[in-house]
Amino acid sequence: MPLERLQHALIQTIDLPATVRWWHDVLGLHPGPHPDFGFPVEWLYLDGEDVLHLTQGGAGVSTNRQVYLGQQSQAETGTGVIDHLAFRASDLPGMLARLRALGVEAKARRVNAQGLFQLFLFDPNGVKVELNFEAAEADRHGITPDLMASDLAR
Repeated sequence: MPLERLQHALIQTIDLPATVRWWHDVLGLHPGPHPDFGFPVEWLYLDGEDVLHLTQGGAGVSTNRQVYLGQQSQAETGTGVIDHLAFRASDLPGMLARLRALGVEAKARRVNAQGLFQLFLFDPNGVKVELNFEAAEADRHGITPDLMASDLAR
């Protein structure tokens, strides 16, 4: 169940285009490919890796966003707009066993367009943590998600 590396941070914004422009113009991150989740999202890349994910925040997020990611903060500025930290991980069965043993709840999601099986959980401070595993690992062990990204309404 080892964590391999910090994968990305997700920032909620009320002005997605302006936020993309800022991160591109000021810090040189480049918009790139991302899955179609059925809600607004942009992924920004550094050296070929998606490191910053952006999505709509505030009070008016879509139902799809609520269903897939949830939302703890309706903040429009400050650190309350950081939705989660994501880590690349391995040993999905080991992680699930560890979480069960510790009494930690996790929501299982899958996004086939990225070949990912995801677990979403919360630290004691309410910070959302996303763990991303290769979907093939879930397939090998017969582990199914609670929700598929492709099942969200379009």
